[in-house]
Amino acid sequence: MISFLLTLKRMLTGLFHAFKEKNFRTLFIITLLMLLSGTLFYREVEQFTWIDALFFSVMTLTTVGAAELAPHTTLGKLFTIVYTFAGIGVIFGVIYYVAKGIHFSTASRGKKPPNSES
Repeated sequence: MISFLLTLKRMLTGLFHAFKEKNFRTLFIITLLMLLSGTLFYREVEQFTWIDALFFSVMTLTTVGAAELAPHTTLGKLFTIVYTFAGIGVIFGVIYYVAKGIHFSTASRGKKPPNSES
């Protein structure tokens, strides 16, 4: 449990440092807009419930996948293809800035990041 809390603290610290960068804030807003558009699309076109539409949007953007949900219409399948490819770059950008923030916060305290060489 302590390990989880320490990891959560590092993640939140990295997120805090990432928010100081304009590019991250832009990517974060784009991510929220993509989640909103995906949720609305799946709600209207695929007739998912609101929570299922949001869940499927998150699973698709993060490329985790959700076996219990899948688009059934041709339009839904085509949208999901484009949505996934567009989302991969945005999500990787968010991950990059959070990781950079974690590294910055660790380096600014003069500590070596875990599992780092030299």
